[in-house]
Amino acid sequence: MDEITINIVIADRSYKLTVARADEGMVRKAASLINDRIKSYSAHYAFKDIQDLLSMTALQFATSTVKHESELAYRDQEMGHKLDELNALLDEQ
Repeated sequence: MDEITINIVIADRSYKLTVARADEGMVRKAASLINDRIKSYSAHYAFKDIQDLLSMTALQFATSTVKHESELAYRDQEMGHKLDELNALLDEQ
Protein backbone atom coordinates (compact mmCIF):
# COMPACT_ATOMS: atom_id res chain seq x y z
CA MET A 1 0.00 0.00 0.00
CA ASP A 2 1.35 3.40 -1.01
CA GLU A 3 1.06 5.63 2.06
CA ILE A 4 1.96 9.25 2.68
CA THR A 5 2.10 11.50 5.73
CA ILE A 6 -0.04 14.61 5.65
CA ASN A 7 -0.92 17.39 8.08
CA ILE A 8 -4.57 18.13 8.61
CA VAL A 9 -5.93 21.07 10.60
CA ILE A 10 -9.25 20.60 12.39
CA ALA A 11 -10.57 23.31 14.73
CA ASP A 12 -7.21 25.09 14.68
CA ARG A 13 -5.32 21.97 15.76
CA SER A 14 -2.85 20.23 13.50
CA TYR A 15 -2.86 16.45 13.12
CA LYS A 16 -0.16 14.44 11.38
CA LEU A 17 -1.76 11.46 9.63
CA THR A 18 -0.53 8.58 7.54
CA VAL A 19 -3.04 7.79 4.81
CA ALA A 20 -3.16 5.84 1.58
CA ARG A 21 -2.07 8.11 -1.25
CA ALA A 22 -5.37 7.40 -3.01
CA ASP A 23 -7.30 8.64 0.04
CA GLU A 24 -5.46 11.94 0.52
CA GLY A 25 -7.99 14.08 -1.33
CA MET A 26 -10.89 12.47 0.48
CA VAL A 27 -9.27 13.02 3.89
CA ARG A 28 -8.49 16.65 3.09
CA LYS A 29 -12.05 17.21 1.87
CA ALA A 30 -13.44 15.61 5.05
CA ALA A 31 -11.30 17.90 7.22
CA SER A 32 -12.49 20.87 5.20
CA LEU A 33 -16.13 19.84 5.67
CA ILE A 34 -15.59 19.55 9.42
CA ASN A 35 -13.99 22.98 9.60
CA ASP A 36 -16.76 24.51 7.49
CA ARG A 37 -19.43 22.97 9.73
CA ILE A 38 -17.65 24.23 12.88
CA LYS A 39 -17.48 27.72 11.37
CA SER A 40 -21.17 27.61 10.50
CA TYR A 41 -22.19 26.44 13.96
CA SER A 42 -20.01 29.07 15.63
CA ALA A 43 -21.77 31.78 13.62
CA HIS A 44 -25.29 30.56 14.40
CA TYR A 45 -25.20 29.07 17.90
CA ALA A 46 -23.98 30.07 21.34
CA PHE A 47 -21.19 27.86 22.64
CA LYS A 48 -18.88 27.68 25.63
CA ASP A 49 -15.86 26.22 23.89
CA ILE A 50 -14.74 24.42 20.77
CA GLN A 51 -15.84 21.09 22.31
CA ASP A 52 -19.47 22.20 21.91
CA LEU A 53 -18.91 22.88 18.22
CA LEU A 54 -17.06 19.60 17.70
CA SER A 55 -19.87 17.71 19.45
CA MET A 56 -22.55 19.33 17.27
CA THR A 57 -20.48 18.61 14.18
CA ALA A 58 -19.96 14.97 15.18
CA LEU A 59 -23.68 14.58 15.85
CA GLN A 60 -24.58 16.09 12.47
CA PHE A 61 -22.20 13.79 10.57
CA ALA A 62 -23.21 10.72 12.59
CA THR A 63 -26.90 11.45 11.95
CA SER A 64 -26.17 11.82 8.26
CA THR A 65 -24.27 8.52 8.23
CA VAL A 66 -27.10 6.67 9.99
CA LYS A 67 -29.61 8.11 7.53
CA HIS A 68 -27.54 7.09 4.50
CA GLU A 69 -26.94 3.59 5.90
CA SER A 70 -30.68 3.18 6.39
CA GLU A 71 -31.37 4.37 2.85
CA LEU A 72 -28.75 2.00 1.43
CA ALA A 73 -30.18 -0.95 3.37
CA TYR A 74 -33.64 -0.12 2.02
CA ARG A 75 -32.30 0.14 -1.55
CA ASP A 76 -30.45 -3.17 -1.16
CA GLN A 77 -33.63 -4.83 0.09
CA GLU A 78 -35.66 -3.37 -2.77
CA MET A 79 -33.00 -4.41 -5.27
CA GLY A 80 -33.11 -7.93 -3.86
CA HIS A 81 -36.88 -8.06 -4.31
CA LYS A 82 -36.61 -6.77 -7.90
CA LEU A 83 -33.93 -9.34 -8.71
CA ASP A 84 -36.10 -12.10 -7.24
CA GLU A 85 -38.98 -10.94 -9.44
CA LEU A 86 -36.74 -10.90 -12.52
CA ASN A 87 -35.43 -14.38 -11.70
CA ALA A 88 -39.00 -15.64 -11.35
CA LEU A 89 -39.87 -14.15 -14.74
CA LEU A 90 -36.80 -15.77 -16.31
CA ASP A 91 -37.63 -19.10 -14.72
CA GLU A 92 -41.11 -18.93 -16.25
CA GLN A 93 -39.59 -18.55 -19.69
